[in-house]
Amino acid sequence: MQKLAISLFIVFFVVSASSSQTKLADFAPMAGCWERRDDAKKLLVSEQWMALEGTSLNGMGRTVKDGKTVDWEFMRIEQRADGIYFVAKPRANPGETDFKLISSSAAEFIFENKGHDFPKRVIYKPGEAKLTARIEGTIQGKPKSIDFPLTRVKCG
Repeated sequence: MQKLAISLFIVFFVVSASSSQTKLADFAPMAGCWERRDDAKKLLVSEQWMALEGTSLNGMGRTVKDGKTVDWEFMRIEQRADGIYFVAKPRANPGETDFKLISSSAAEFIFENKGHDFPKRVIYKPGEAKLTARIEGTIQGKPKSIDFPLTRVKCG
């Protein structure tokens, strides 16, 4: 039992340390325009992130199907006294939802809100020319994840 407690403490410490060492500046490479285009389905999924200023990186997402905007979302990654948060305000929700950064590395940022219905996790995997956004959680008791692979495009 004592070994389990020590192991759990070490895991908690490593996760806390990795996310607490993350700075808002680590998200700066996400700034810019990103999209996934599927001409066969007449679908365009895009995200645009403004340059980091102050205590937040602000963004918006949009889904266009058959030439019509079918969904949108306002987002921000912000520094607070108790950590870094991804805040989402999708079209379908009347309010914002906060997801706290729980783990990070150069290749991945994981935000979580265990109390939210779906998703419970928002994951960003940034790269020079690619950005993958992923949402995870459960729907009707079954694990569900959706990936949004995006490619950097010229803004405008």
